[in-house]
Amino acid sequence: MVKVMEGIRVLEVAQFTFTPAAGAVMTDWGAEVIKIEHPVRGDAQRGLVTLQRLIVNPHRSIFMQHPNRGKRSVGLDLSKPEGVELLYELAKQCDVFLTNYLPGARRKLKIDLEHIRAANPNIIYVRGSALGDKGPERENGGFDSTAHWARGGSSSLVTPPELGGPLTQPGPAYGDTIGGMFIAGGIAAALYHRKNTGEALEVDCSLLSTGVWSTACSIDIALDLDHVPFANAMPKSGGGPNPLAGVYKTKDGRDVNLTVLQPGPYIRDTFEHLGLPELADDPRFSTDTALFANTEACSALIVAQFARFTLAEWREKLRTMRGQWAVYQNVLEAGQDPQVIANDLIFEVEPSDGGPPLKLVASPVQFNHEPITNTRAPEPSEHTELVLMELGIDWDRMEKLKEIGAIA
Repeated sequence: MVKVMEGIRVLEVAQFTFTPAAGAVMTDWGAEVIKIEHPVRGDAQRGLVTLQRLIVNPHRSIFMQHPNRGKRSVGLDLSKPEGVELLYELAKQCDVFLTNYLPGARRKLKIDLEHIRAANPNIIYVRGSALGDKGPERENGGFDSTAHWARGGSSSLVTPPELGGPLTQPGPAYGDTIGGMFIAGGIAAALYHRKNTGEALEVDCSLLSTGVWSTACSIDIALDLDHVPFANAMPKSGGGPNPLAGVYKTKDGRDVNLTVLQPGPYIRDTFEHLGLPELADDPRFSTDTALFANTEACSALIVAQFARFTLAEWREKLRTMRGQWAVYQNVLEAGQDPQVIANDLIFEVEPSDGGPPLKLVASPVQFNHEPITNTRAPEPSEHTELVLMELGIDWDRMEKLKEIGAIA
């Protein structure tokens, strides 16, 4: 594949998924990413034994593979001066410094902007944070469930008021993964700017910023109206004001989304594919105006029709329909979707335990139609000696650093 970031070196001091996911995207694009981990504890995410009631296999932890594939792990204890000095030596050879440590931790460890820039004035300094690097809450931490999903408004938008409580975010690392892609885009822009101007920028992205960007259109409308006009409805089989835009339940209890937003040119084609061709000639439904005026009657007919056939039958019936539709898939079905596979959105890495390959979702951008290829996430401190040798550090110095616990 085209390695658009080949030759770029990223030094990452970050944990969990938000921000490390940006490093993963950079490795997908061909950059070298050196991940700094504590020599004993490693990335805190390695210590997860359960997440959302799922038992984590430490030898095949997707929670580590997803945001860390393709990286090299170096074990440095940044609480020791010798460990920080090695970090500065690495920074001198890198283009990007990537971190999600909080401001207090960055100052304490001497890895804040002024420290890293003292080692390398031309390095692009990238911060991922929960709530942004400005304002009264800049020192506070957070997760995607808090800063992105809850605070950014997504939960409010998808939760019907009748539920009496908010829906939680859809699966682990949801906002983290979205935000990681945003950070990678910011890094790419900063690298382009440095190439053109010579100026090394600071780059900031937060879970809060990604959360409000995800709901930006709704926030913009609410700010313009000075109230919230949105109230999500409880699930049901049927359409809304437009009967050709709704969710319809099949005979076997699955759900199909119809989204024919401008029915006019598609009315006849849609009704024919639904097996209701006579409705296209019914004056109640033959035009946009009539269709919207008789939405309840039309919706009821479509509900009854969908209930007559299984999802498999509907897939075949709707295959050539001109209007838009989709099946509500679970995540296993999404990962096995033929269109997902055809677009090379799933790739494999060889795990460290010698077991079957791990299937991972590729980052979403492709170049020249070429699929993403990558390697597994590193074991903790797996590449310490190799990277330090490349840095020019001899064995005697390495042994001394190991003795004092500065490196793994």
